[in-house]
Parts: sequence; structure tokens; C-alpha cells
Amino acid sequence: MKRLSTLGIVFWSFALVLFLGFHAWSADPIKIGIIGPMKFTQGEGHWNGATMAAEEINKAGGISVKGTKRPIELVKVDSNEFLSIPDATNAMELAISKDKCDFVMGGFRTEAVLVMQDIAMDNKKIFMGCGAAHPELCQRVTKDYDRYKYWFRVTPINSQHLGKVDFILLGTAAKIMATQLGIPKIKIAIVAEKAAWADPIVKAAEENIPKMGMEVAGVWRPSPTATDATAELTAIQRAGAHIIFITFSSSVGVPFAKQAGELKIPAPLVGINVEAQKDGFWQATGGKGEGNVTVNTYARVKITDLTIPFYDAYEKKFKEAPNYTAGTHDAILILKAAIEKVGSLEADKLVPELEKTDMKLASGRFVFTKDHDVTWGPGYITALGTQWQDGKNLAVWPNGWENITYEGVVPFKLAPWVIEHYKKK
Repeated sequence: MKRLSTLGIVFWSFALVLFLGFHAWSADPIKIGIIGPMKFTQGEGHWNGATMAAEEINKAGGISVKGTKRPIELVKVDSNEFLSIPDATNAMELAISKDKCDFVMGGFRTEAVLVMQDIAMDNKKIFMGCGAAHPELCQRVTKDYDRYKYWFRVTPINSQHLGKVDFILLGTAAKIMATQLGIPKIKIAIVAEKAAWADPIVKAAEENIPKMGMEVAGVWRPSPTATDATAELTAIQRAGAHIIFITFSSSVGVPFAKQAGELKIPAPLVGINVEAQKDGFWQATGGKGEGNVTVNTYARVKITDLTIPFYDAYEKKFKEAPNYTAGTHDAILILKAAIEKVGSLEADKLVPELEKTDMKLASGRFVFTKDHDVTWGPGYITALGTQWQDGKNLAVWPNGWENITYEGVVPFKLAPWVIEHYKKK
């Protein structure tokens, strides 16, 4: 009898464990669509960042919704937006109608994201942008709040702020060239991929470079997917440019940097190059990317207490450094916090809570502006300037800007062939 009693206890204990486990496992998942150009590094960043966040949250039991832990289920949505806006449109429609995603995040090419945004708004789905920089995406929120209030940009800072960081990096490079190489008046070649998000930066560059005491050597607008930049680089060298002010978010960033290095163009590349944000850039350019400077979101520096742990975990898991589209990781953490405070997945209940966001995450302190944009500036999201030095992508900015220097930042350096060229003159 004693043995039977013991067996009974074991049986019922086992049954209880199974029941509780099944109960937790059977909780409806929260479906988050991760939409982006999945065949390119930008889409890979979207997916990788989201995967890390989902795994971390699910390991801890999921997102608590009124006391019930619900796991995250990610849905990979290939927008193919580099090559086709109609493809991106269809992808967003399917993510909502077929895949039944509760939320959507990602998006990269502004022309495509503007259309995808409208589809999400039609369906009152919260869409957290993690790639497109054009100000219009957030300006729509203030123009028609009731329609566009479901949109929030998490990364990057908008193109106007990117431009400000751009000009700070440009000014830094110009000062170093002027003082170290004795160049009295710096000439700047403006090179930006032909895409809507880059237009405000080009316009600002044309207006502000002369005000900074420098000269515009010319403007070049290659295709975002161009594979040969020889014509542009040859023309830039003929124009006598001392610095090439770049604005690239797409694949053109690799051949342009590689060929500039191969030709030993005596002008550092400074600005935005998303391809230069990833570790594979060095190998892709055959080591010719030395000295390239790009606005960045992540580097192994202490922006907050979470930055280096995130950076190291990402690098360990995916064997490369995160590019800025991996900000889907922060986006999911922001969304989780709002859901748990409200206790609901209803978009209209979540919007006011998301508007109150004030969190320190891997890329800085997140506080949304009135138009649901990410706040840029000291004490908030600053972005970084990183430079390829001897095969390593190191943070070189901010380095004293507004009294901010992150632990791990190093000085800006000119590539050896640039120094050699001007020493010979």
C-alpha cells in the first residue's frame, strides 16, 4: 500500500507538471512580423536583432499580459524592397492578412516604407520603423495623428539628425587634414546614392559646406545597387576633392569604398555607409576600406551599461558586429515594456504608453518626440562615428562633443596613402 501511495504521488506530481507546462506552452504567442530586405545585410540585421530579443524574452517565460506569460513568435517577412516596391507592399499586406502579425517592425528603403506604413495604418497595426531615416515618416504623425499614431521610429535617427552627425564628422576630418597636411581650403565631393532618404542630406551639404569654410567640388548620385564606381571616383579625383562626403545605405557602399582604396584616391570617405558598419566590410573590400568613417549605432563602447553586453552577445551569436537595423532588439524591448504596463495588445491602448517611453537600452536612452521619432542629442541617442583602422571598426566620435566621450572611443586617423600623397606635394 505504501508503495502504491508513493507511485500515486509521483503520478499526480508528474501530471501536474505536464499540465502546468502545457498551460504555459499553450498560451497564444504574440506574433511580431520582422519585415526587411532579408537577402541583404540590412534585413539580416533586422532579423538577428529581433531573434536575440525574442530568445531572451522567451527564455524568461515570455511577455506578461495581465499575468499570463505569452511567448514571442517572430515572422520573417522578406520585403525585397531594394529591388521592388510592389514586392514590399505585398509583403506587408501578407504579414497582416495571412500571417496575422500583431505588430510589425523593420523596413529600410524610405520609398517602400512610406507605402508599407500606409498599409499598417489602414489596419491600425503598430509599426516600429528600424531602418528608414526620412523625416516624412514621422512628420505624418503630426499632420494626421489619428491615422499615423501607430508608427514609431526606433532606428536610425532621422536623416536631418544624421546630417548633423555627418557634418560633425566632416568637420573633424577637415580640421585634421588642414592642420596635419597644411591644406588651406578643403574641397568636398558630395556622393550620395540616388534615394529619397538621402535627398535632405545632399541639399543640406550643398548649403552648409560653403558656410563651414569649405568648397563643394561636385555632387555625384550613383545607383544604390551600383557595382562599379570607377567613373565617379575618377571624376572626383580630377575635381581635386580632399574629402568624399558619402551617403550610402545600400550595397553600393562596398564597391565604392573598395575601388577608392584600390585607386588610392587621396581623400578619406566620411559620412554614412551602412555596409561599413558590419565586420564583413573589411573582407568585402579586400582591406581597401582603411580609413573609412561612417555614422553608426553600435560599437564596442560604453554608451549605456547594456551596450557592450549586447554587442558581445550579438557578435558571439552571429559572428559579426551589429549594424543599425539590429535595433529591432531595442524595439522589441520597448514594445514588451509597454505591453506589460498596459496589459493588452490593443494598439489604441499601447500608443499612449509607447509615447511615455523612457528607457536606457543598447544604443542609448530612448524617449520619443511628439511625432514619434527617436530623440537625438546629448543624454539621449547620439549615434556614433566609427572608422576602419587596421582591420578594426573603432568608434572615433563622440570624442568630447557636448562634453560626451564614451569609454572606448579612439582618435580619428588618416589612411597612409592620403598622408603620403600630400607629403609628396
